[in-house]
Amino acid sequence: MDIRSIDLNLLVVFDAMVEHRSVTRAAESLGLSQPAMSAAVGRLRTLFDDPLFVKTGPEMQPTARATELARPVRLVVGTVKAEILQAQRFEARTAERSFTIITPDIAEIKIVPATLAHLAEHAPNARLRTLSIPRNAAAESLESGAAELAVGYFPDLRKTGFYQQKLFSTHLSCMVRSKHPTIGERMTQKQYFAAAHALVSPDGRQHVFDQFLHSQGLKRRVVLEISHYMSLLPIIEGSDLVATVPHDLAELCARHAAVRVLPSPIKSPAIEVHQFWHSRFHKDPGNVWMRGVLHGLFGG
Repeated sequence: MDIRSIDLNLLVVFDAMVEHRSVTRAAESLGLSQPAMSAAVGRLRTLFDDPLFVKTGPEMQPTARATELARPVRLVVGTVKAEILQAQRFEARTAERSFTIITPDIAEIKIVPATLAHLAEHAPNARLRTLSIPRNAAAESLESGAAELAVGYFPDLRKTGFYQQKLFSTHLSCMVRSKHPTIGERMTQKQYFAAAHALVSPDGRQHVFDQFLHSQGLKRRVVLEISHYMSLLPIIEGSDLVATVPHDLAELCARHAAVRVLPSPIKSPAIEVHQFWHSRFHKDPGNVWMRGVLHGLFGG
């Protein structure tokens, strides 16, 4: 028998007949008219070349062939209902799932502690993993499912096939060592452009702030370019360099090193931090849940 010739709805009819032993009661249970139910039973008899259900007293009793088919048909119908037709759900309390988020170390510092605490309370069996990869590799990782989300500044993901949601905005501040010889409690534009600067460029691209300076016909003197924001801590503390970084990071560094946080003398646009995901996983319950967690924790 070719499965393509089978109307799977007939299996539902068969299962109802096994349960109710009556065309009338089976029809009522499925919301069918009695003539429609009788026609479906007739098609079943043709399909299996067997009477299947025979009138015996007040009920329709299954034949030997119907009795043989009853259990496997019940399993098929139950599987379709439970695993195919049932709406997908994510039970955070019992889920054993690993969530991978692409993010640079600067965003990692902000999002991981609060997210980890939330998982510990609401999804104790879940695991969290972060990746720092080049921006141009993020799209492939999200599309393949190697990562659920990307959090940060990812202009390459603002394209067809990807969703984005703003989490928060941050402004830039300057960071200098506590005993800087020429810069006091405030820094002028003249001092800023006269100073030597340290630049963090995680994937070798031009910094968004330098793009802004270039649009204004300005340029700072960068003497050091590094890949990781947290490397700035000992560098700024032990040199006369200036670092222009998101304010949250500058405040964190000031709590752990002999550095001062100063307002930037250059008023640049705020930096918006988004979470991105691929359309393949837009309705995946676990992905939806994690997006909701991040937006709830950090969304402005």
